[in-house]
Amino acid sequence: MKKKFSSILTISILSAAILVFASGCEQLLIEKPTDFVGPDNFFTTPSQVESAFTASMDVLFGGWTFYDWYGYPEIFEMDDQVWGGDLVIGDDFGSGCWQKHFRAIAFINPAIKALNEGQVTGISQEKADELMAQAKFLRGWNFFMLVRYYGGVPLIDENTDATRVDIPRASVAEVYELIENDLLFATQHLPVKWGEENRARPAADAAKTLLAKVYITMAGFPLNEPSNYVKARDMAKQVIDAGNYWLVPDVEDVFKMENTYGPEFMWCFHNSEEEYVIEPQIWLPGDLAGGWGDTRTEKRWGEAFPEEPRKHAYLLLEDPWFGTGTTYLEWDGSTPYVRKYLYDTPENMEKNVSYQSMPILRYADALLLFAEAENQVNGPTQAACDAVNQIVNRATGGVPNPDDPLFTTSMTKEEFDEAIIQQRNWELCFEYDRWFDIQRKRILDKVTDPDFQQNYSVEDYLLPIPQKDLRLNKALTQNPGYTSP
Repeated sequence: MKKKFSSILTISILSAAILVFASGCEQLLIEKPTDFVGPDNFFTTPSQVESAFTASMDVLFGGWTFYDWYGYPEIFEMDDQVWGGDLVIGDDFGSGCWQKHFRAIAFINPAIKALNEGQVTGISQEKADELMAQAKFLRGWNFFMLVRYYGGVPLIDENTDATRVDIPRASVAEVYELIENDLLFATQHLPVKWGEENRARPAADAAKTLLAKVYITMAGFPLNEPSNYVKARDMAKQVIDAGNYWLVPDVEDVFKMENTYGPEFMWCFHNSEEEYVIEPQIWLPGDLAGGWGDTRTEKRWGEAFPEEPRKHAYLLLEDPWFGTGTTYLEWDGSTPYVRKYLYDTPENMEKNVSYQSMPILRYADALLLFAEAENQVNGPTQAACDAVNQIVNRATGGVPNPDDPLFTTSMTKEEFDEAIIQQRNWELCFEYDRWFDIQRKRILDKVTDPDFQQNYSVEDYLLPIPQKDLRLNKALTQNPGYTSP
């Protein structure tokens, strides 16, 4: 194709001391202060280690940073859900995503190194392992996002000299090896449940669900190692069998704020009255939000969504709050908007305030991962059907719907697989998931808007390596289809 152009802390000491890999592979200024602690001796207490975790999340979801807003127009508009994607991808498209995730990793690695070297004193081995599990969970997740966006990336771990300007890209397989090892450790050492004061932290089942997603991705593009379907199935089944999470019975209640910490949400970008991040007006149509309306659905996608209770719970099709009586057909652009993140009170929304969190992992995903993997291993078994039908029955309110039928063992393996990807499309919409399903299943050419089919290329499945990093790090190479400086 043609290319064109949990709590949030302010940690000043980390900002000065940690080697922030600010632009991925950009050379950094290292300061060696003599009158206060530096990165080699800062992490001596659990709270100091935990401050690195909150700092890493703040980079990605801290108020107009990335996943709280501009990730959608910068990255995810290229899926078939978000309005505005035309598959015209410039040579610096997605550079902010690269920079943010590498900065997050740069906060985590020194904490891992300190734990490895026994720098954190006065704690039990169990506590040290718990801290390490949190660190490796976060690092594994960040690298998982990067490898899916860009393919092989520089593998920056706790032992890497981040001042080097000649760090090459690791292979995709090497990046996944680190991800798998990090998440396996997390599954073994994260607690089953956190106490009330730490309820926003990922627990063991979140790590298992994430690892199941890693395995199912490794089974598809670009590694194409189908043996990983067994691993994905078994990991997701552990989550299901444990019974620590379950579906919220009424689809209308899934995103209500009282359900932020369960029973369905497993891990989320945390937002609260104490740590307010983003205005809800980005999710409202401009007609109801003083002209904002930053993120809306692709019209053809929204209108193809099956007519059922889930559609009205997840998509904004009419004005339910402000008494205007308007529907999406009367709004600017005549497109539905996203209701999932508009469950705060009308009073708060009128003040441009929302305390609603955004999910990263939900139990519904664990069910869908299990069903997909089980079908790939054994065909459409009753166990696979039972898992996904929990979601279908909730979506339809138990009313048979020919546009969203129950899964049955009479389906072929291929029919089941196609239907499960479509079910993920509807259930997990606008949760930063659809693009990766399109990518691993290699279906971009099938789902993109017909008006933009002429822009499609197999090279669109990966984003370009940022131009700035290619200039600074001569060991980097560009992805096919994009130019180098």
